[in-house]
Amino acid sequence: MKIHLIAIGGSAMHNLAIALQDKEYQITGSDDEIFEPSRSRLQKKGLLPEELGWFPEKITNNLDAVILGMHAREDNPELQKARELKLKIYSYPEYLYEQTKGKKRVVIAGSHGKTTITSMIMHVLKQCNKEFDYMVGASVEGFDTMVSLSESSPIAIFEGDEYLSSPLDKRPKFHLYKPHIAVISGIAWDHINVFPTFEIYQEQFLTFANMIETNGTLFYYQGDEVLKEVVNKSNNSICKLSYTEHNHVVRENITYLINQFGLFKINVFGKHNLQNISAAKLVCSKIGVGEQEFYKAISTFKGAAKRMQVLKTNVNSTIFLDFAHAPSKVKATVNALREQYPNRKLIACLELHTFSSLNDKFLDQYSGTMEGIVSAIVYYNPETFRHKQLPELTCERIKAAFNNPNLIVFTSEKELMNHLRTFKYDNTNLLLMSSGNFGGIELSSFVKELI
Repeated sequence: MKIHLIAIGGSAMHNLAIALQDKEYQITGSDDEIFEPSRSRLQKKGLLPEELGWFPEKITNNLDAVILGMHAREDNPELQKARELKLKIYSYPEYLYEQTKGKKRVVIAGSHGKTTITSMIMHVLKQCNKEFDYMVGASVEGFDTMVSLSESSPIAIFEGDEYLSSPLDKRPKFHLYKPHIAVISGIAWDHINVFPTFEIYQEQFLTFANMIETNGTLFYYQGDEVLKEVVNKSNNSICKLSYTEHNHVVRENITYLINQFGLFKINVFGKHNLQNISAAKLVCSKIGVGEQEFYKAISTFKGAAKRMQVLKTNVNSTIFLDFAHAPSKVKATVNALREQYPNRKLIACLELHTFSSLNDKFLDQYSGTMEGIVSAIVYYNPETFRHKQLPELTCERIKAAFNNPNLIVFTSEKELMNHLRTFKYDNTNLLLMSSGNFGGIELSSFVKELI
């Protein structure tokens, strides 16, 4: 098979390119910008384009398919050439389905927790020596890529993102997978640029539930009233089962799962992760993993990259990095650290980076998300507003939206770093939350200055 990827440098797309090359497909690709780590990973595999840019001459009748990444535009010259030649053009999720349509598909959806639940299932299945295909939205320890596809795997585990599939295909990605087993972890409004009202956003999850294969199974978190309403509206002929957080106990800042076999120490914590574990356990049981096997495996799970990732720690302080950016994620992450370390102070710093978080119509969703901590900090790069073509917000507007009079707002990464240097981190944790990079701060070296 000869496959060309338009916008090969994307986080998802470059992983797909590597996965297809591992299947011995002939892969080519183009992009007008490729950043790390995509660049190094493509170069290592011999897949890095010789030149940046778009080259219609790469698109010929010899290609079996073209895969279109979200970064490309509708007027992309390579896309136009592919359409002229009437080649088969797939979106990223559409091609994943094409590769796995003969397998049992498991799709993990939800506004929060889907990456972690997917990672947990992957970790358990690997520990149990089960063969499976997968796609996940973050790096996971023990896995070289974020995508893996094979001819022999009977199961495919996919993270189900609700964002759009491609510039040509405006359907949410998770509408294309048609799972046999699905999870919805929760529904909290996000992606305001695509779903301008919460009602429209909710509808995407109802559509997803209705696209689960007949006689399939949907697991959903019972503590989410909006989600329960969506599940009840679904008229699909499937089994619907709810879950809650796993029974547990916290002792000396360590969480243990409670079950009929005793106590199992785990490396993750927080109510949201205990919910995630319950969801992962239900899925694993459904695909043949025994209870003892599950607990033995999950006790060694350390989390996905940038999900409560420990950057630096000592006897009485830890600095965490988390991908939290949407309001529900920020609140869950802050609360998890407060509950896990009740005797430590907490400083939390959030970067506003996504289209939704920088949108004045959405900003009030952050009200009350950073309460009960020693210091709440928000950072944003003014350049991001210009890049996303949004009107810039004032510091006063941000403070009002968070409904936190003690909130401090920074627009300079240097000023932010200097402020974080002023704290004494005795018996204090620092939480850094962002889907960006805090204006390019080299976090691995900076945190060494702090503790």
